[in-house]
Amino acid sequence: MKVSQFMLFGVFFIGISAIEAQEKTSLTLNEAINLAWTKSNEVTLANTKVKTKKYELQSTKNNQYPDLKLSGQYQRLANASVNFKLNQNNNAQPLPIVNQLMIGQLNASVPVFSGFKIQNSITVYENLYQAEMATASQTKEEIALRVIDYYASLYKAQKTIELLKENQKSAQQRVKDFIELEKNGIIPRNDLLKSKLQTSQIQLSLDETNNNLKIINFYLVTLLKLNPNTKLEIREEDFADFQMTNVPTNELPALENRKDLEAIRFQGKASEANIKIAKGSYYPAIAIVGGYTALDLSNVITVQNAMNIGVGISYDLSAILKNGTLVKLAESKYLEVQNSESILTDYIKIQVKKAIEDYDLALKQSVVYAEAEEQSTENYRIVKDKYDNGLSDTNDLLEADVEQLSSKINKALARANTIQKYYELLSVTGQLSQTFNIAQK
Repeated sequence: MKVSQFMLFGVFFIGISAIEAQEKTSLTLNEAINLAWTKSNEVTLANTKVKTKKYELQSTKNNQYPDLKLSGQYQRLANASVNFKLNQNNNAQPLPIVNQLMIGQLNASVPVFSGFKIQNSITVYENLYQAEMATASQTKEEIALRVIDYYASLYKAQKTIELLKENQKSAQQRVKDFIELEKNGIIPRNDLLKSKLQTSQIQLSLDETNNNLKIINFYLVTLLKLNPNTKLEIREEDFADFQMTNVPTNELPALENRKDLEAIRFQGKASEANIKIAKGSYYPAIAIVGGYTALDLSNVITVQNAMNIGVGISYDLSAILKNGTLVKLAESKYLEVQNSESILTDYIKIQVKKAIEDYDLALKQSVVYAEAEEQSTENYRIVKDKYDNGLSDTNDLLEADVEQLSSKINKALARANTIQKYYELLSVTGQLSQTFNIAQK
């Protein structure tokens, strides 16, 4: 029994370990973005709206096809009194008993002219459908950038924790050394307290960064629809190891590729068609109509093959007086869209300019942080030498250590920040989704 219990415990422990191992996941940036495009609620909603517009377009196109209606009636008559006014004479036979009526009708109407409303309605919904597809593409762009922001923040937090832990080890070792030195009266107690204080500050930084890591991790796994307990790990080669090419230098790519701008342009075309629809009410509607009727009034009359065909015309005379307001309304909405396009175009230019400057700044900072890391490392080596030879005090040593840690963190995060700014620049120029679609292939 004991062996059996140990085996069960071992199997249980292995199962728990396997579950914990499954919770840790490493995703490349491409994988994370494509997972978000597949799973996120925002993209799903955007795709659903595209389908809705597609069905609306199909429904509008159906208006150009003939209307065909089939109807029938059966009525039971209770002792109907029939009185023929024609050809009556006193010697006529008794009137028949009429107790049922059956009618069947088939009617067709083919629109010929409706003031161009049908074709313009189709044009409206074709453009709205295209606008919705562009909006869905813009949603994918925004989701991709959000994934990149979370991904970069997660990488920064992990890298910071890694460097803090390295520094924490050396700080803890320094405290142990200072305890022995203080016991032997070589250093004052104040120096020991300073080293302990630095260790506490590193622990506080670690706790704060770990807290940020958990929050960012939760945001990202929620966006990707992963298990909430999943712990994502960003490997260096999955994020920071690539070349930034085809960097935009002006707003021209944005004006050509931005999907939100494309969407508003399609909305403008739809508004133009709406003006034509409003003006279409000034014209009459013409249709070819036809039908077939069958009737049977029991014991009285039977009608078969009663076919008819003709032309139907309708004209809303009140539209001459009332429709002017609807035309002005449609024209005003068109001007609204035109103004919105101008505002968005100016905003895009501002976004691109800022993104270019931010990217250039990130490149410059990356160079400076790399130099600062080399300088702080050399400075710490020199100060440590002096301290070991009694030429420098504890304040200088701890200050040099803090500067070295800070410069290492800045250098590690500078690369990630540059990549983040590069992707932001691609996003504001409408090229982010295209980049990852190509990378996916």
